[in-house]
Amino acid sequence: MAIGETSDQIMSNANRALQDARFNRSIGTRSEKLKRGHFMKKLGRAALWTGAVLVGASVVGGILSGIGFWGVMISAGLISGGIWAAMKFPKMKIPTPETLVQSDLKTLAGKTEIWLEGQRKALPAPAVKIVNDIGVQLDMLSPQLQKLDEMEPAAYEVRKLVGEHLPELITGYRSIPQSMRKEVSDTGKSPDEQLIGGLSLIEKEISGVTQQIAKGDIDNLSIRGRYLELKYDKNAEPEKM
Repeated sequence: MAIGETSDQIMSNANRALQDARFNRSIGTRSEKLKRGHFMKKLGRAALWTGAVLVGASVVGGILSGIGFWGVMISAGLISGGIWAAMKFPKMKIPTPETLVQSDLKTLAGKTEIWLEGQRKALPAPAVKIVNDIGVQLDMLSPQLQKLDEMEPAAYEVRKLVGEHLPELITGYRSIPQSMRKEVSDTGKSPDEQLIGGLSLIEKEISGVTQQIAKGDIDNLSIRGRYLELKYDKNAEPEKM
């Protein structure tokens, strides 16, 4: 502990650590699976590198009747450096709104969850809770997406909801200066309230889409919600559900 550090500073650091831990948690099992898969690939590369160095050291040792102290040190350095590089690179590619809408249906839910996880710090607390709830809905939707053909109209509707409306809602909110996010606009709602209302509506829409696909009612699948089309149009009111 640094000399002179006050109890307020300690509490501030503790709260910051708790916040970081909170926002680093996955919001769904699909994103967790994608991240775990990326980690296991890096772990596999580290194991292959370690094995290669050990085999190389054994071969050299067999030829030279031992590799000696410096040979051991060099091998250890190569193993350590290789493991560090394998575990640090490559970084996991974070989806963008542009790539989400082009994602295949099998990975759409997981990639959307990963993108949402990166947005939470910029959102008000009520919106963060809804985003976490959306993660639960995306987990439920994902198995149903396996039933859809990529070329079906229903697949287009799902991509429009999850890969287009949801990212546009959040990126539109984030483009508003922070000092203006609580100001009431001509619609009678502040950007914070519009965001929360839009996320709540999207959560309900995802739940409805999941049920429709599960029932086989994909011919009638359509994304409702005039709010999603209007986004931040100041001259229009969101449709009341």
